[in-house]
Amino acid sequence: MKPPIRDITVMNPEDMNAAFAEAYNSGDIDKLLALYEPDGILVNPNGGYDQGIEQIRKTLEELLRLQGSMISKNIYCIPFENIALLRAHFILQTVGKDGNPIQILGHTSEILRKQQDGRWLYIVDHPYGAELLRGVDSAG
Repeated sequence: MKPPIRDITVMNPEDMNAAFAEAYNSGDIDKLLALYEPDGILVNPNGGYDQGIEQIRKTLEELLRLQGSMISKNIYCIPFENIALLRAHFILQTVGKDGNPIQILGHTSEILRKQQDGRWLYIVDHPYGAELLRGVDSAG
């Protein structure tokens, strides 16, 4: 497998959510995957954990099938040394099979890590960070 194309570069962690929306809106799976560490984790819609680029790819390809337009705004970014905790609000506009508009919105939680070259990448991406999902252990 070839490595993901890295033409959306996040040099400040607070820019990650806008970068994700930009990558999504491009419709290019490789631009989305380029935002994740190779062994990163994405919480999928069923509440399970996709770990590694190949598992993450499957979930993000499903997201791209919606063929929507996304806006994602950072709510906060708490950096500490080479990691950062983020929370965002996203709105995804698309059209249903019946032709009616659909709006999907929510709040995310993410953990990023700064790479040796200065880029920031997801190590944990939880698109439903404000909601408890089946299968996600919330015990601390």
